[in-house]
Amino acid sequence: MKLNLIISATFFSAFAPLSFAAAPTVSQVAPFVYPENQVASVPNFTYMPDGNSYLTLSPDHRSIVRFDTKSGNQIDVFLDLNNTRESRLDFIDGFTISDDAAKVMVWQNSEHVYRRSFTAEYYIYDTHSRILRPISAEHPRQQSPIISPNGRMVAFVADNNIYIKKLDYNSEVAVTSDGAPGSVINGIPDWVYEEEFSTTCSMTWAPDNLNLCFIRYDESAVPTFDMQTYAGACSPNPDLAFYPNTWSYKYPVAGQPNSTVSLHSYDVETRKVKTIDLPDNRIEYIPVIAYGPDENSLIVATLNREQNHYEIYKVNPKSTICKSIYVEDSKTWITPESYENLFLGSDGFVVLSWRSGRHQLYKYNYNGVQTAQIAPGDYDITAYYGADQAGSHFFQVADPNPRDRVVRRIDAKGRITDISPSTGDSQATFSPDMRWMLLSHSNCAQVPVYTLASSDGKTIRTVQDNAAAAARLQPLAAPREFFTLQSDGATLQGFLIKPTNFDPARKYPTILYQYSGPGSQEVRDRWRLDWYDAFARAGYVIICVDPRGTGFQGREFCDQVYGNLGHFETIDHLAAARYAASLPFIDADRLAVFGWSYGGYEALMLATDTNCPFKAAVAVAPVTNWRFYDSIYAERYMNTPQQNEAAYNSSAPIFRAKNLNCQLLIMHGTADDNVHLNNSLEFVAQLQSLGILCDMWLFPNMNHSINFCNARALVYAKMLDWLNRNL
Repeated sequence: MKLNLIISATFFSAFAPLSFAAAPTVSQVAPFVYPENQVASVPNFTYMPDGNSYLTLSPDHRSIVRFDTKSGNQIDVFLDLNNTRESRLDFIDGFTISDDAAKVMVWQNSEHVYRRSFTAEYYIYDTHSRILRPISAEHPRQQSPIISPNGRMVAFVADNNIYIKKLDYNSEVAVTSDGAPGSVINGIPDWVYEEEFSTTCSMTWAPDNLNLCFIRYDESAVPTFDMQTYAGACSPNPDLAFYPNTWSYKYPVAGQPNSTVSLHSYDVETRKVKTIDLPDNRIEYIPVIAYGPDENSLIVATLNREQNHYEIYKVNPKSTICKSIYVEDSKTWITPESYENLFLGSDGFVVLSWRSGRHQLYKYNYNGVQTAQIAPGDYDITAYYGADQAGSHFFQVADPNPRDRVVRRIDAKGRITDISPSTGDSQATFSPDMRWMLLSHSNCAQVPVYTLASSDGKTIRTVQDNAAAAARLQPLAAPREFFTLQSDGATLQGFLIKPTNFDPARKYPTILYQYSGPGSQEVRDRWRLDWYDAFARAGYVIICVDPRGTGFQGREFCDQVYGNLGHFETIDHLAAARYAASLPFIDADRLAVFGWSYGGYEALMLATDTNCPFKAAVAVAPVTNWRFYDSIYAERYMNTPQQNEAAYNSSAPIFRAKNLNCQLLIMHGTADDNVHLNNSLEFVAQLQSLGILCDMWLFPNMNHSINFCNARALVYAKMLDWLNRNL
């Protein structure tokens, strides 16, 4: 697609159907997809310690403003870049505050490392003196800094080593010195930990400020993955016009060595580092370290390589004595929610476990004794927010329907109350004392509305009504019709979108959209304007189904895919295709399947099935062989290739390429650090060796999301044009 076509494209009327006969333009698809489909959100409420007020970053990124929580009235300007001493900045990207709010850490000129992590130029602001100083004079960019509880020190990572800035003395101390690219990382996770354990920091301060504990990653044995980068046209680099560059990083694929991780503590007074030896040699991963109620209670969550044995230890960093306080074993895998949502309170910790067959909350004291099960029921709890002084607990649940998210409170007498709307999608952020709740609510026909509510659910005020977004975007959204269908004895959740100006006498081409990854969920009653709303205007029916293996319908439904990815998902989507073909307004001869990432993988599984009912398939950034994907994710569900070779073979589209019997379009970013381009290239190589044709479109220098320079609209404009010609 030529750049001048994008620039000169005419404005698309939001209320008119797209022309099904004419080739679609990028500008016609763009209003429905990122970034034009974004609605206004509310800046993160950074609560002051008492919860009575909160801080937000001003729209011009030049000040931090304090507001009264209840009224929303501005109290004062907490930090003004026009009024700082020693250092002056033009803008800041974000901020955090110390526990007592006397220090503010701000940063600017952020540069992404991987999906979540970034480096930046960090500064510390003293609210009393108004002095603003860089964290480090020796290291101009830092990563994942954390302020000590007393606000007098900052630990940060630079060049794979940990340093501590002592603010009182404006001095810097090195904690480690062995960090080296491609070899040792201290205090921040390697690529696979960040991607699969959703973490960007592997350090934690002791409550008494005397110890800093951290994880060391020795990735020297992890194989290196090399990726070419090009001059490109999106943020072009002319230096690479004739000789592309190579970007390398450590990426452990299934069955290959992971980083060797070890736990350490640094004594601030003696400047000595201790190694803390954990007692179980099965430990492969340490996804979480955090302090409990005191300096003798470092909480360490661990997993074995198979990720079916989860053990939490309480460690005294000074004596290095470890005590096991929680053990969970599974016949399949430990749900990631168990460690990613581990909640540490003053009187115990709360674990989200599905050992009962549903995601449920269990509270333990720090001696490892279970003291309560919180809000038991035949539903999946999806988040735990905490408890107030009266003994009420606050949580989110996928109930009364798996597609809903409802915020609830259970009081000390066991009475459960909805404190958000009882259907649709509600997300909550609570103040430190649990008195206030910032609540976001939406459904498939309504953009998110943000309100401040008290913890009993009473609305205090509207924070963001998104009226402008509602007027602009809600008319674009096609109605969803939710349904269920049966497949091989399982009940599947789905939704259907009919074309604009639907005529029941016509037969329409249809796209089966899915993601399908274990624990995921696409069938939700939430606001999400996207490509399928544009395609409905172009005359397509869209059907989306969550197959077995997806989340929030109980453990048994999810567990069935264990050790055999792609098998049951394919059976269920073939049932969905039969269901679609049975509807009187669907043309059974013009069915297509589409997916991205795991959805791209499943699209290829369906396209290479011997009973494939689809005329066309579109796969974006697909996994084509789980041997090509990262160790933590692939092995969580499949074990290693050495343990499960037959299933790795049967679950790989690359070994089923000979069965391809529909038109196929593959799209992929060349700089995808998650699902590497070689997945698509090796699949295409197999097709070429078999004399089978397909179409392919690459996005130079684009990552897994393919969303820079409005490239998302290009993905779907290409897909729509291609389907128009191949259905």
